[in-house]
Amino acid sequence: MTAPWLVALDIDGTVMHEDETIDDAVIDAVAAARERGHLVTLATGRSWSTTAPVLDRLGLDPEYVVCANGAITMGRDDREPGGYRRVHVETFDPTHVLERIRGFLPAGKFMVELPDGFRLYTEGMSDWNLVNAREVAFEDLLDQRATRVVVTSLDHDLDEFFAIVDRMGLHHVSYAIGWTAWLDIAPDGVNKATALERVRGWLDVPLDRVLVAGDGRNDIEMFTWAGAAGRAVAMGQAPDDVKDAAREVTGSIHEAGLAAILETLP
Repeated sequence: MTAPWLVALDIDGTVMHEDETIDDAVIDAVAAARERGHLVTLATGRSWSTTAPVLDRLGLDPEYVVCANGAITMGRDDREPGGYRRVHVETFDPTHVLERIRGFLPAGKFMVELPDGFRLYTEGMSDWNLVNAREVAFEDLLDQRATRVVVTSLDHDLDEFFAIVDRMGLHHVSYAIGWTAWLDIAPDGVNKATALERVRGWLDVPLDRVLVAGDGRNDIEMFTWAGAAGRAVAMGQAPDDVKDAAREVTGSIHEAGLAAILETLP
C-alpha cells in the first residue's frame, strides 16, 4: 500500500467557484484520493461555520481542519455537535491594528472573528456570509480577543488598496490581501503553514509527502512550507506572485485544475 500523503486544499478559487458551486470532477477526484488512503483536508481563511458545509459537500471527515488562515485548527471529536472541536486557537488583541487601519481607511468595513467563531462586523459588510454574526459599531470591535480581522474598502481598486496597505506599516500581525480590496489579518506569525506544520506533526506525515493547493496571497506561506520538500500547487488563475511562490501551476478553477493535480497522486 502507498504511504498516505497529507493533502491540504484551499476552498475559494481552488475547490469552489465564486458562486459556491463545486465541479463534479473535483468532488470525484477528492473522493478518489481519499479512497486511495490519502489524508485530504481543507486549509482556508474561512470561519469554521462556513468551512464545515464544504467538508460535507466533499464527503470529507478529516482528523484536522485548518480555518481562519491558521488561527483555528479543528479536530474531529464525535462527542461534539457537528463532530469537531477547537483543538488549537491563536488570538490577539486587534485594537491597535483596527485603529491604525481606520486612520488610513475611514470608510472601510470591518469584521472581527472571536475565538468561538462568532463574528462582529460594521455596517456595509454585505458581501460576506454573516451567519453566526452581529452588526456592531466600530468601537465595539476593540478590546476583544480575536482570531481574525477582515477589512474591506469599496472606495479603492486593488492597486490603490495595495499602496494604502503598504503605507500602513502593519507590524506584529500576519496579513494577506485578496483579489479584491480586502485585507485579512491574523495573529503575528500565524498562517496556514504554521497550522499545517502542527497538523503534519500530529499525523506523523513526512514533509516530502505533503501536497497543498491554493490560489490566493494567503497561500504563499503554505506554498513555501510545503514546497521545501513536498508539492505546492497554484491554481491557473492565481496572481503572478502566488504562482511564483508555488512549485507547480495547474489549470484554473474554471478548468477544474484541482482535479488534474489530485489525479497525479499515487
